[in-house]
Amino acid sequence: MNKSFKDTSKFPLLNSIESPSSIKKIDRKKLPLLATEIRKYLIEVLSNYGGHLGPNLGVIELTIALHRVFDSPKDKILFDVSHQGYIHKMLTGRLSKIHTIRQFQGLNGFLCRNESEHDCYGAGHAGTALSAALGFSVARDIKKENSNVIAVAGDAAFTCGITYEALNNISETTKKMIIILNDNEWSISKNTGLIAKYLNQIRTHDSYNSVRYKADKFIKKIGGISTLNLVKKIETGAKNLILPNILFEEFGLDYYGPIDGHNIDTLEKTLLHLKKKNQPVLLHIITEKGKGYTPALKNPCKFHGLGPYNPKDGKTKASSLPTFSEIFSQTITDFSQKDKKIVAITAAMSSGTKLEILEKQFPERFFDTGIAEEHAALFSAGLSARGIKPFLCIYSTFMQRAFDMIVHDIALQNLPVRLCMDRAGLSGDDGPTHHGLFDIGYLRHIPNIIHMQPKDETEFVDMLWTMANYNKGPIAIRYPRGTGIGELINRPPQILEIGKGEILQKGSEITLIGLGNLFSMAQETKKILEEKGYSCTLINPRWIKPIDEELICKATKNCKIVCTFEDHTIINGFGSSIIELLHRNNISTPVECIAWQDQFIEHGSVNHLREKYGITSENATKRILSRLEKTL
Repeated sequence: MNKSFKDTSKFPLLNSIESPSSIKKIDRKKLPLLATEIRKYLIEVLSNYGGHLGPNLGVIELTIALHRVFDSPKDKILFDVSHQGYIHKMLTGRLSKIHTIRQFQGLNGFLCRNESEHDCYGAGHAGTALSAALGFSVARDIKKENSNVIAVAGDAAFTCGITYEALNNISETTKKMIIILNDNEWSISKNTGLIAKYLNQIRTHDSYNSVRYKADKFIKKIGGISTLNLVKKIETGAKNLILPNILFEEFGLDYYGPIDGHNIDTLEKTLLHLKKKNQPVLLHIITEKGKGYTPALKNPCKFHGLGPYNPKDGKTKASSLPTFSEIFSQTITDFSQKDKKIVAITAAMSSGTKLEILEKQFPERFFDTGIAEEHAALFSAGLSARGIKPFLCIYSTFMQRAFDMIVHDIALQNLPVRLCMDRAGLSGDDGPTHHGLFDIGYLRHIPNIIHMQPKDETEFVDMLWTMANYNKGPIAIRYPRGTGIGELINRPPQILEIGKGEILQKGSEITLIGLGNLFSMAQETKKILEEKGYSCTLINPRWIKPIDEELICKATKNCKIVCTFEDHTIINGFGSSIIELLHRNNISTPVECIAWQDQFIEHGSVNHLREKYGITSENATKRILSRLEKTL
């Protein structure tokens, strides 16, 4: 591993920055060199552990300009999603720790309020910046403070309904707020829908593209009277190209742009001008995701977020095993060849969920709604109501956004929508905003919901086939990030009986119930306990809801202790359902639950975090034996 990335001395301008005030002292002519140094260092340092390279390469010049014009932390800079906040961290006193980003006990890959006073608002999901920034603006107004609030949001955030809920309120709620629309045409996957087309028409219109900015008297000052007259001449034509008036001005915002988001001088002068405005404004900038790094420009989807790579050519090591996401997409694609009613829906995650496999073969049966999980769920409900078989595939952490629709529109109407929750369980280096540790809790109490998790890849395919053939109501599956144990048997898929688990081994003293990807941990615990002379029952429950009550009650009634394993929070999780089941049936056998604690789990490698929080077979064994000693 290259250790030189810790040495920033070869980047003298970057190395001279101790705080945002340092940036203001750099000669304006040297700013492009500073951007180059940041770009080179970022490519070098992230190659060792990975991270969100593409988004950060695209906002280097913008972040420099923001910190030259505004005074953080007095002025509040909010980044939507905030995965593009690495440069902000570098320029606000955290340069020496950038090499630790997304690692256990290192810097978070997103902004965190408890990490720095310059991180005024934490994020992780898209569409949050405008609403939060409005809250900051109104709080400033109430407190009669003199500060600026700047929300930086990518164009993908403007496919998100929350953004428009904020836009609907901004102009009538505050008189001073700056929105920067960072337009690079990408979220994780390429943006889709009318809004993306709308922005593209502005971006590519010949007149706007030739001028690149519009800023009242400021344009006259920079470009002269001829430039100002040209803007006046084309303004109506460019606006009427899409709608009678520019969308943002219809929301009461003064719209400026588009301008070159990689020209620091233009950015700085424009922001200085907008800083003086006493009305909400929106600055539209055009950037390139992956700017300055050819591999990232050629493959922006891959370099949105990735693991270690070769900085020379951007190549990464491929896994020898298929991921659950890859198996999911290939399996659904195979099913779709025979069943024309199957369709797949995702929310700006065609690459993350690997549904691009299905998209290539059946483009007419693939739908990317953009960052609009609520709409995706309702859309799926409508499809289902007309006899189509929708597989709604969204990360577990993002499916939370569609909770209301799952309850009122899918489950209440008992519609057979197939809810597929990718990244269920710990998401490792992405941290608490991305861990999928709550989906059992937010689904298991909803009537009509069927919920399951496979112990391995072969059972995963069987469960997907079961879902494809289940038409009595909503059915959900959760599966982890990355690969499993690699057990994918080449045979026709089988339909599993709803609510029927399986006993892999019968014993008399200890019952171990391992759910999904933690079934292997239950197996390892069984091995350790048997070496100590204990007789164990091993259960693969398969079904979170309905639980196989008969099987579990019979296996636990006369044993000494039960231990459950799950990649989920301990509150309202699978273990809780087992405790409730035993209580309902007057079974007094004690239960130990191996699950994540009732707190937000930080970022880090899965192994580090499991060790820290006791999600291990060794800790399970220790807790089981300790409980047995107390009951003797």
